[in-house]
Amino acid sequence: MVTAPIAISALLALIPYLAAAFFSNRIAAFHEKVPWIARVVLPAVLGIPYALVAASTGTLRWYWLALYTFLPVTVAVLMLQARRVDPAQRGNWRDYLILISLGLAVDLRWFEAAWPPHLAIFNKVLLLDAGICGFLMLRQLDGVGFDLRLRLRDLRIGLREFLFFAPIAVALGLSLGFLHAHAIWPSLIQLAGACLFTFFFIAVPEELFFRGWLQNLLERRMGRNRALILTAALFGLSHWNKRTTNFNWQYVLLAALAGIFYGRAWRNERRVGASAVTHALVDTVWSIWLR
Repeated sequence: MVTAPIAISALLALIPYLAAAFFSNRIAAFHEKVPWIARVVLPAVLGIPYALVAASTGTLRWYWLALYTFLPVTVAVLMLQARRVDPAQRGNWRDYLILISLGLAVDLRWFEAAWPPHLAIFNKVLLLDAGICGFLMLRQLDGVGFDLRLRLRDLRIGLREFLFFAPIAVALGLSLGFLHAHAIWPSLIQLAGACLFTFFFIAVPEELFFRGWLQNLLERRMGRNRALILTAALFGLSHWNKRTTNFNWQYVLLAALAGIFYGRAWRNERRVGASAVTHALVDTVWSIWLR
């Protein structure tokens, strides 16, 4: 049941995400006018959604509140330091420390115990917000392409990479027994709802992390193709524990192959929206017809 505290918390959690996605230039310009101490402290407000949800469900714990309050502040401090010591944005150990920490926290579900099971998505969104505040607002990492005001070209690139990947995925997935065809057809409302939810809450967060931040930084050190392959491999490995408690090598293989096409879509014009279109199409088709 969606209560008022949960609805308010959802709105607060989505504000940094949607503001950065649709008004990034204005937010960054405003951020530059704010004193540095305020820029460091401001991300602490990400603890508010946890406090509201936990208080309303009787699960409030001080240590989780401290985590969601001070982790974003720690990210902010490290990103301000990285901006100062690495103005050329070649990639600093602080960048990778944050990426590893946030990535493992989501993949291994370190903090999901803080939430009732049906509200665990708050954890992913709040950690994404912490990364957005750090990399986009404070670090001001360039070349990310986090702009969800989709252009026709974004849709074309995203659809093109989906069509390149789909035959490979279907043939390999069916032969491995990982994919299973289902002759069903959802209503247009169900299909549109599945696409939108997948785009905003699965595809965009993962594409921002793996392509906009990780592949973007790796390119500066090892070049386009090596960065593409390494990021795709890491993206594949992030699926090792999905749908099983053991190492799911079929999922890892297919996700790594998908990561190559997602990375191609992103780097074409360095637009997260384009790779998220490919990603959302793959996940939607898989979840409805091939899961």
